[in-house]
Amino acid sequence: MSRVAKNPVAVPSGIEVRIAENEISIKGPLGTLNRSLSSDIKVIREGDNLLCSAANNSKQAGAMSGTIRALLANMVKGVSSGFERKLNLVGVGYRAQAVGETLNLTLGFSHPVSYTMPDGVQVATPTQTEIVLKGADKQRVGQVAAEIRSYREPEPYKGKGVRYSDEVVILKETKKK
Repeated sequence: MSRVAKNPVAVPSGIEVRIAENEISIKGPLGTLNRSLSSDIKVIREGDNLLCSAANNSKQAGAMSGTIRALLANMVKGVSSGFERKLNLVGVGYRAQAVGETLNLTLGFSHPVSYTMPDGVQVATPTQTEIVLKGADKQRVGQVAAEIRSYREPEPYKGKGVRYSDEVVILKETKKK
């Protein structure tokens, strides 16, 4: 059995957990998240904890029990406090503006870039060079951040582009004659 799966997932008060045969649903103040479960994994609720275990002794079941436990912990955290990802724009004239569910970006192209937010992800721009993404689903927030970053990744000579707030870009030295 996975060592990760041995740790129970604490369920805070105010969070509803519904376990069906092949699906689990977690509902909290920030929304509802669903996940389908493999027949190799058993999820049991004991009091205020969720326990994951392998249904059989296969190697696949042992590996998936730890993965499902981590996913359930992220779901519980997501519906209770949510996830946040910050992006910074570095470069002269690079700007971001949130208008409703659309993010308008000026990234040095001959045209503006418009990105429509998927359901479950909110965007805010505290300043023109900061983007803050919030949502209950960790995977979706991270995917949206990666898609926005892919429009103009940081280049290695001046560091211009869209980068995560905690990302460190190592700059290369220019060629010498």
